[in-house]
Amino acid sequence: MQHPNLEPDIPSAIEPWRQNLRGEHDALLRGPRPAWWWTGLAPENCPGLQPDGRLTALPQPDLATCTRETVLATFDNGWTLTEVLFASLQGEEAFYRPPYHHLRHPMVFYYGHPAALYINKLRVAGLIDNPVNPYFERIFETGVDEMRWDDMSKNEMLWPSFAEVHTYRQQVYLTVRRLIETHPGLVRGHAPITMDDPLWALFMGFEHERIHIETSSVLIRELPLDDVRRPEEWPALHPSAGVAAHFPPQAGQDFPAPRLLEIPATVVKIGKPRSWPSFGWDNEYGERRVALQTFKVENQLVSNGAFLEFIQNGGYLERQYWTEAGWEWRGFRNSKWPCFWVPDGPAGLHRYTLRTLFETIEMPWHWPAEVNAHEAAAYCAWRSARDGIPCRLPTEAEHHALRDASWAETDPPARHDGAALAAVYGWNSQLAHGSPWPVDAASPSLAGVHDVFGNVWQWHGDDFNPLPGARVHPYYDDFSTPCYDGQHQMILGGSWISCGDEASVWARFHFRPHFFQHAGFRVVQAAHDGHVVKLGGEGSASQVYEDTRMVDDYMLLHHGEPQTQMPWAGGPQRATSFPQRCADWLLDGARQYGTGTARALDIGCAVGGGTFELARGFGEVLGVDLSRAFIDAAGTLLKDGSRPYFRSDEGDLGETVTARIDPAIERSRVRFRQADACSLPAELADFDAVLLANLLCRLPSPMALLGRLGGPRGLVKVGGLVALFSPYSWLEQFTPRESWLGGYEKDGRAVRSADTLKAFLAAEGFVLRREEEVPLVIREHARKYQFIVTHGMLWQRER
Repeated sequence: MQHPNLEPDIPSAIEPWRQNLRGEHDALLRGPRPAWWWTGLAPENCPGLQPDGRLTALPQPDLATCTRETVLATFDNGWTLTEVLFASLQGEEAFYRPPYHHLRHPMVFYYGHPAALYINKLRVAGLIDNPVNPYFERIFETGVDEMRWDDMSKNEMLWPSFAEVHTYRQQVYLTVRRLIETHPGLVRGHAPITMDDPLWALFMGFEHERIHIETSSVLIRELPLDDVRRPEEWPALHPSAGVAAHFPPQAGQDFPAPRLLEIPATVVKIGKPRSWPSFGWDNEYGERRVALQTFKVENQLVSNGAFLEFIQNGGYLERQYWTEAGWEWRGFRNSKWPCFWVPDGPAGLHRYTLRTLFETIEMPWHWPAEVNAHEAAAYCAWRSARDGIPCRLPTEAEHHALRDASWAETDPPARHDGAALAAVYGWNSQLAHGSPWPVDAASPSLAGVHDVFGNVWQWHGDDFNPLPGARVHPYYDDFSTPCYDGQHQMILGGSWISCGDEASVWARFHFRPHFFQHAGFRVVQAAHDGHVVKLGGEGSASQVYEDTRMVDDYMLLHHGEPQTQMPWAGGPQRATSFPQRCADWLLDGARQYGTGTARALDIGCAVGGGTFELARGFGEVLGVDLSRAFIDAAGTLLKDGSRPYFRSDEGDLGETVTARIDPAIERSRVRFRQADACSLPAELADFDAVLLANLLCRLPSPMALLGRLGGPRGLVKVGGLVALFSPYSWLEQFTPRESWLGGYEKDGRAVRSADTLKAFLAAEGFVLRREEEVPLVIREHARKYQFIVTHGMLWQRER
């Protein structure tokens, strides 16, 4: 490949990310890293250094007894591990090249992200007063929760140079170190540090960084081999790596054959005690008890050798084994084998090598198969057909039934570094090794199961869900709640690289099912689904806005004729066409205040009624919504100009009618994209106008969105407008009570949402230009209607 500076025009036009290749630091970022690279401690001076010169992870601090020295050691260990990992990146391109799937940011974001979160959370907790770099703390604040496998418009941003981010990391390191060295809450004999203590934010930073050591390692594994090099200080591959095996591999010789174990009926308890003396994420707390029926489980994770049989038998080619979403993903990616398998010969031969973080090795058939949840579910469906017995992924409760009871009393990863954890407990976790190990290498649990913890994460059949009694933590109110959406699947157990809380017995994590992590799975055989009796709480959140009836109702609200939305003479006909009236209100404001009309953003666009209306006056309009069903419906309207839907009249009776976009609207101005309003992509910025219609009180974290409106890289450009409409219908079904903007009493006074919004937006540099009561009518069927009055406010950004 030519140096990018020799071909400045064509590559950047074809691949916009190449605008970031400045050519200034390319030579400095090759080979082993010299002393200037380390913004904290160099590895040879860092806690966690092993006799072989490699670094492993320290255990979590005990928050009841930790000393200033142990806290500083934990900070330095995580900080330096991050920089050892990033020392693998070779050349400037490795920092700015997006992953092949374009679903996540380039590595430069993840180089700056943990540092920015330290500053933001320490400020929220009141531990430091000032930002280090406000611009960086905005653009490096929010990562990407990839919505779908085909949402690839994430890499058009101009990122800071490597030198700027390196300097920023130096400044943040000194800031955090100074806090640890001086804070009175870390004196010897201090009181236990609880989640109500401002210092909780410091340990939150430690754990957040450890999460990103793992997620960054996956992204590095997805880069071309020419862009990476194994750092000398990184733990070595397990000694079983690279051993030549027979081909085709033989069960019992090249990989162990699994044994089925019967797990008796039992009651398990899920949830971390609030008094446990280590940091935990909000979703770990609360409690659920589940009464389980007897089930059978394989004693080991599914190995590469076992998964090969699925491939050889056409598993990737048979629609019958895949869910609808899984088959769509497989077709879009044209996947025919796991992501990290590298073909070694013609496709039909089924010979493969394995891509690890930094190299390609002989396929270790006895290592666990690392796949996504779609592939794991398809394998289970294939096994069901092959064996004639129902096979599936375990539930979270069944995973608890495989654990030793003593682990809930001791939490071994919190007491040992990676090397000691492997030696004492036989767990491949906390960087004991730089790779997985064989599926039968771990010490079994008392139930006889290998790798209940460690080796690779394990996909489970549950959607990510809150435990009864869990509460959002105010320092990070959008860590878990945006993912209680029925679209994130549970992973448990941790992997070889999981550190700190991720490796603990309390950890509960999640990813979208098409996401790749160091994750595998094990097989359960049972006629029941594993969700037998839940004692003390409900299960996962429902996907409220994904069913067909809801789409039809919104099609009527957004695109139905006014006389259909309210046909009764005595009814509020002026309350129809609500999305269009909201958009017209914003368009009128743009004309009145002479603001720009180049770009508009409709957040929570649903099926696009307001989005299309904005295109009457704005040059480009983007509509975003969390619901895939809504975005697909809007996409059909965009493509075809029309879409049929069912209008309910009474019970199952009704009529199929067709929504049509006014031909006067230039549909070419409009785009739709699935995105989470609480975690919008960083490149969405500087819009002339933003519309938020009846959205805030349906968000798990309203402030996560409101905080994006202004500031550096804000959604609204200086001088731009935001139109906000809300009935303030707060429900815990959608928004945890502690995240409500109003509708409650505090210190004997009523807190109202409008007052909270006015105070917040004024402090963010917005000026209120217009305020109005805006009616809305929603037809449920021919004889039932909802009448709502929303509060409309038009704000203009002044600074």
